[in-house]
Amino acid sequence: MTSETVPLNTVPVNTVPVNTVPVNTVPVNTVPLNTVPLNTVPVNTVPYDVEAVRGDFPILTRTVRNGKPLVYLDSGATSQHPTVVLDAEREYYERHNAAAHRGTHLLGEEATEIYEGARAKVAAFLGAASPDEIVFTKSATESTNLVPWQQLALRTGATLRWFKSLPDGRLDVDPSLVTSRTKVVAVTGQSNVTGVIPPVAEIGELAHSVGALFLVDGAQSVPHHPVSVADLDVDFLAFSGHKMLGPLGLGVLYGKYAALDALPPFLTGGSMIEVVRMEETTFLPPPARFEPGVPAVSLAAGLGAAVDYLTALGMENVAAHEESLTAHALDALRAIDGVRILGPDTTKDRGGTVAFEVDGVHAHDVGQVLDELGVAIRTGHHCAWPLHRSLGCQASNRASFYIYNTPSEVDALADGVRYAKQFFKAVLARGDDPPEPPGAGPMKGKDIGPAAQGPEHQPPSSRCRRHYAA
Repeated sequence: MTSETVPLNTVPVNTVPVNTVPVNTVPVNTVPLNTVPLNTVPVNTVPYDVEAVRGDFPILTRTVRNGKPLVYLDSGATSQHPTVVLDAEREYYERHNAAAHRGTHLLGEEATEIYEGARAKVAAFLGAASPDEIVFTKSATESTNLVPWQQLALRTGATLRWFKSLPDGRLDVDPSLVTSRTKVVAVTGQSNVTGVIPPVAEIGELAHSVGALFLVDGAQSVPHHPVSVADLDVDFLAFSGHKMLGPLGLGVLYGKYAALDALPPFLTGGSMIEVVRMEETTFLPPPARFEPGVPAVSLAAGLGAAVDYLTALGMENVAAHEESLTAHALDALRAIDGVRILGPDTTKDRGGTVAFEVDGVHAHDVGQVLDELGVAIRTGHHCAWPLHRSLGCQASNRASFYIYNTPSEVDALADGVRYAKQFFKAVLARGDDPPEPPGAGPMKGKDIGPAAQGPEHQPPSSRCRRHYAA
């Protein structure tokens, strides 16, 4: 059977998930359950104070290379964790550690309550109709890429069709690509390169008009903006906990219950079986059908605490704070000669991710110089080679902002980029001394980058090969 899928500029997706029997009760001796009704998006309960927020993140107090204070601008890859998340995981291990959904003793009951309590919090955070529509997976990648689109097309003869990106990185939503033969339409909630927020609801209406399923990769949107699965009318929404203050190793797949119930399991084992015979096995209904094995309760405890933390901040406040930082970053980078911003140059329908390239300096080298100054960014193609090719860029630098970043950190980024330009202009001149870095001068005369470090560091060296690959 031939089918057509319409993903976008992200990892395309076909989803099948993983884990347990829902209990949906209040956790014992842990962070209390979210009390927001399940059919609403949480609203802020306290004023937003970035300095108070920063005080909740122990890692932001440390220094890095050359004694520089850490300026962490890589939350698009993974966020940092507030103390309440670390405490929730630690408390689980110290007081409640047991196999959820298995033991009938008190610890087992408490572990189950914590695990299912986290599921209920995530459901409320997204405005899901029921906690049974929330499946815990290992990651957003597992949630969205269990059957990679290209491999599926090779096996079934399905045709992949893609919305194109415009020169500014925005999506060209061509309705002619979605036909009566289209089975799945997949789109990112926010680009992890350009920050573009596509018209998700409009694309969903287009998908449903032809009877296709609609899936959204929310890894870059759920942590940063209010998201209501009811308002967007998505059939599936995938995201990862570690990009929204939660622990590494736990992802989420939201699915309308009917859509989940129509899916077969992709992994089998304990906790998801109904009746086992030598000849055949039947499976439990969702979400347990997709969550085999002993549940990762400590990770769920941490994710539940992260949801509580973001709910208290208010996602409207989070989005407004990031929009302010993004506007400042666009202005600051635009003012530097030779810097090209990838994506829209305004904050309209744009999130807190700013990718850019520096004329004459490879992204890897810019990132290395910034690292010496204490500024952590992402360099490379960010798992988005096709998008970089469409933008005429081999690799880029990416700064991504979150709840704990400040305008002064944006200024540090701009100062560092300006210095990187001057540095490589000097070293490429073969003879000029590098300029003094912003602040103290630990980098003066320091060998940095391929041009300064000799032929063993020239691309494609083992260190730089993946950055210089087309």
